[in-house]
Amino acid sequence: MPITDILERNCKLYGNDICLVEINPEIKETRRVTWKEYELMEPNPVTHYRREITWSVFNEKANRFANLLIQRGIKKGDKVAILLMNCLEWLPIYFGILKTGALAVPLNFRYAPDEIEYCLNLAEVDVLVFGPEFIGRVEEIAESISKNRLLFFVGDNCPSFAEDYNSLTANCSSQTPMIALTDMDDAAIYFSSGTTGFPKAILHNHESLMHSCKVEQNHHGQTKQDVFLCIPPLYHTGAKMHWFGSFLEGGKAVLLKGTKPEFILDAVSKEKCTIVWLLVPWAQDILDAIDRGDVRLEDYELSQWRLMHIGAQPVPQSLIQRWKKVFPHHQYDTNYGLSESIGPGCVHLGVENIHKVGAIGKAGYGWQVKIVDENGAQVTRGEVGELAVKGPGVMTCYYNDEQATNEVLRDGWLFTGDMAQEDEDGFIFLVDRKKDVVISGGENIYPVQIEDFLRTNDKIKDVAVIGIPDKRLGEITAAIIEIKEGMDATEDEINAYCMKLPKYKRPRKLIFADIPRNPTGKIEKPKLRKMYGGESLVAAQNKS
Repeated sequence: MPITDILERNCKLYGNDICLVEINPEIKETRRVTWKEYELMEPNPVTHYRREITWSVFNEKANRFANLLIQRGIKKGDKVAILLMNCLEWLPIYFGILKTGALAVPLNFRYAPDEIEYCLNLAEVDVLVFGPEFIGRVEEIAESISKNRLLFFVGDNCPSFAEDYNSLTANCSSQTPMIALTDMDDAAIYFSSGTTGFPKAILHNHESLMHSCKVEQNHHGQTKQDVFLCIPPLYHTGAKMHWFGSFLEGGKAVLLKGTKPEFILDAVSKEKCTIVWLLVPWAQDILDAIDRGDVRLEDYELSQWRLMHIGAQPVPQSLIQRWKKVFPHHQYDTNYGLSESIGPGCVHLGVENIHKVGAIGKAGYGWQVKIVDENGAQVTRGEVGELAVKGPGVMTCYYNDEQATNEVLRDGWLFTGDMAQEDEDGFIFLVDRKKDVVISGGENIYPVQIEDFLRTNDKIKDVAVIGIPDKRLGEITAAIIEIKEGMDATEDEINAYCMKLPKYKRPRKLIFADIPRNPTGKIEKPKLRKMYGGESLVAAQNKS
């Protein structure tokens, strides 16, 4: 069943129920604004603190955009890119694209103009939909990208090089276009995070999208009554696919524009959120703000909050131990996935396995996993190897890149590039990214293990360990360390702390600095290697 059928069903069953809420806490709250009220107002949407729409309006907006695209000649198999910040328009636009049989192509909001153009060309995009935050970037490339594609602008004061989405869709039919879709039809192209250079285009079909709905609901038991707080960017598979569990049940979701601890807790309190997916830095910030007394839990209504889960990166065991002390009633889950496996859930810990915090878990609903050596043979339990996954959510291919596809897809198995090992109980632990392994004097060193250890130091907020070139050993480990606000630490102090580690795992170089992370929370290690010693030998070898 194509995922658009779920939207049609929700519209019929729950048409008058609120399905999406957008909150911008940077703007002083005045009053609640519905979509219908908003359409009668002059100011830009971002001037409103809170907006909301029902399932019937969601479906209507999706249909109007679908019919606009069809009027303009967009057909099954064409591609429509979305370059928007999280907003109430985002998901109706996404589903409008799918209803035409075209492919939705979400773009990272951090892309520079050359990256936007690169992705549009790689995915052979026919239409670009963009918002006010991107006028300058799109204008730089407008002359070249508009020669063979349509540009639609979402917002007020449409620039001269684009067409006005709001006025165009207002005059389109709100009826569902009769485009036949199947599970095997192409549905979306997502881009890899691009931490190793320009991103790859990841092609998924409707079966993948539907499987992510089922996986998420199976893992976290969403009901119609649950309220999901969505903070990460919707262009990424993680945020959207976690929302898919609520979407499948017709539940409400809240799009929060802001990551400050007080913003998150206030949204949970006022919107009665029951499920929150966080990235590691946001969870750390919440706990640190509580420790400093910047926020007081008694100021918020949090009793309904039942589940906190984390994904997109390795999760320090110490962080979850801290979290459970502050929020002992919370269920907790770790979710592992890649954009190539339609986001989260191909491996997950499970709320019943809190005693195994530190592991990413076992195969998720409908998934198979194995850990293999360099020849693709399964390793014995306890040995380190590359994690491979198989299931209905594996990508079709890297679009227009047969060589890259063949490197990671073999007999239906997706080779993730993550090094992992399985314990005696069958739980999988991530060791590191294959490309991030440091080879020092012939010894394989896994940075994640060192990072996990250093994060147990009460003064350390965040840490990244990289390999930097060394004439004698090939590479040595360097730890970039971000100290918590209001605290100090010296090299001697950290070196003394590291004496608990085996000698070969102790960082050979310490650097005190901020840790750069991308919008999905992943540490940008290529940027760090460039900043502190050039590309590592391993990274250079991977490129060759």
